[in-house]
Amino acid sequence: MAGIAGATGAAGLAALVKPAAARAWLGLPEGEASSYALRIAGMMLFALGLFLGGFAAAFTLAGGAA
Repeated sequence: MAGIAGATGAAGLAALVKPAAARAWLGLPEGEASSYALRIAGMMLFALGLFLGGFAAAFTLAGGAA
């Protein structure tokens, strides 16, 4: 789960910081709407990575990974 958290966090951060690169990679048209959509999606992916990382850390600290 920690690996998935890192991957989604990195993908979200990349889309959040560089929406033009993500737009080119996804083949989306240029425009204000696609930039906003990519920033929103990037923030959601970054938040997913943070939550998954937190849950993985809590699970490990609770002794669940035996």
